[in-house]
Amino acid sequence: MFTGLIREIATVKSYTNNILTIRSEHKAKLGDSIAINGVCLTVIKVNSDGFDLELSDETRAIIDESKLSGQVHIEPAMQMSDRFEGHIVQGHVDCVGSVEKMVKRENGTDFYIKVDPKYITHIIPKGSITIDGISLTVNDVYDDSFRLTIIPHTLENTLMKNYKAGTKLNIETDVFARYIDHILAHRSSKKSLSWDDVDKIQMSY
Repeated sequence: MFTGLIREIATVKSYTNNILTIRSEHKAKLGDSIAINGVCLTVIKVNSDGFDLELSDETRAIIDESKLSGQVHIEPAMQMSDRFEGHIVQGHVDCVGSVEKMVKRENGTDFYIKVDPKYITHIIPKGSITIDGISLTVNDVYDDSFRLTIIPHTLENTLMKNYKAGTKLNIETDVFARYIDHILAHRSSKKSLSWDDVDKIQMSY
């Protein structure tokens, strides 16, 4: 589990044969979970200047692999003793969106993000969303897009300062919205949920 608070901007050294090699100041351990631009991955090797992670074929089919180059956001999985900030982030990317446009405001910048309309149900006005691993708050939701207002501090301290119209984004929608939608979809079939059904729903996220 993650919080969506970026701990470091690291650098991709290489990405070949499903293996992602990261140069980072973070001292990872074998088996650690680390989110790279919002994607939860497992450390399979520790190097003197960083670590290696492996991507499954399923993960590669969902995410935007162009985000696995240059600089990347990283966040190690939270520990039980950590102070909980941001929001509950699983590191499971739901879809790839893109920046539609950006509008400068007096106290920040509005980002309009376009997504496949089928994911709009899980994007809630004033709710939480994760963009490339960053915990953010949704302002408005439209038919196939939504609006975020990014404050100067977030813009300066993340890779969002380099984004432009057309930039691809790894998006994780709100976990609670996904749970509720899944449960209601099962209820609409007029089938009572058993404990086995609940376990299956939990395991799917």
